Amino acid sequence: MEKAFTFFLLTLFLHMASSVMTQTNITTDQLALLSLKSQIISDPFHFLDKSWSPAIFVCHWVGVTCGSRHRRVMSLNLSNMALTGKIPREFGNLSFLVSLDLGSNNFQGNLPQEMTSLRRLKFLDLSFNNFRGEVPSWFGLLHQLQFLNLGNNSFTGSIPSSFSNISKLETLNMKFNSIEGQIPKGIGSLINLRVLNLKSNKLVGFIPMSLSHVSRLEILEISYNSLQGNIPEGIGNLHNMKVLSLQVNQLTGSIPFTVFNISRIENIAFTENSLSGSLPNGLCNGLPILKGLYLSTNKLHGHMPARLSNCSQLQLLSLSENDLTGIFLSFECLDQIASCC
Repeated sequence: MEKAFTFFLLTLFLHMASSVMTQTNITTDQLALLSLKSQIISDPFHFLDKSWSPAIFVCHWVGVTCGSRHRRVMSLNLSNMALTGKIPREFGNLSFLVSLDLGSNNFQGNLPQEMTSLRRLKFLDLSFNNFRGEVPSWFGLLHQLQFLNLGNNSFTGSIPSSFSNISKLETLNMKFNSIEGQIPKGIGSLINLRVLNLKSNKLVGFIPMSLSHVSRLEILEISYNSLQGNIPEGIGNLHNMKVLSLQVNQLTGSIPFTVFNISRIENIAFTENSLSGSLPNGLCNGLPILKGLYLSTNKLHGHMPARLSNCSQLQLLSLSENDLTGIFLSFECLDQIASCC
């Protein structure tokens, strides 16, 4: 009887301790979110004004999702709310956060280093804001990240080499910023990467050959930079590629013929470079689902590829401003591509 009573007291104590700890933790989350609210200087649709109140349980706040087990804030989605403000240092106290979406607002300033405490993050979307400062190297400490979107901001500096530590990363989008320097070779170690979008930055140097090892890559978008040198031969070995866009750079050399054997590719865009060499005569043979081929404004020469009508799915074709001979095809002709050939 005494042992049973002792066990009952112990169980009661542990339950009370657990309740106190849970309350303390959820209070920590609440304080972190209230700190964020205090930094919001414009909330035109009153999304936060109406529900982010200490009188309401934090798990019922707009945009907040809590875990069923720990009752901690696991997801925060404030996208498309027209919010203006900054992220406070206390935001790093949301230690159970798995998904954070602040996309399409007007958040400003630098990202606080305290966000390194968000070690459970798998999804992070900060796109279409006005975040500034150098791209933080501490992103490399968020080892669980699978999706990282920093696109359409005002980030500067270079791409941190520490990104190579985010081994689970599947999507890396940093388009439309002011990022300088070279594409780190270490990105080639991200074997799970499916989307790499670095469009419209200030990148220089060469396309790293290490990208040829990212076998799951489906979208490579690095247009509108100042990249130089050749297209790596190994790019043609990326058999899962759907979109390969290298437009408006300073690339030279010939197009690797292996590119024209990526059977899953839908769009190839190399417009406005200084690419030379010829095109394979059977260009369409290995591209059964090609929809767009953009090769204009280069230095390509030789005869126009025969039997372009074999590209049965082709909708847009641009070969102008090269030194190609034979029947000229432009995008106006594609509705009747068979008769043009």
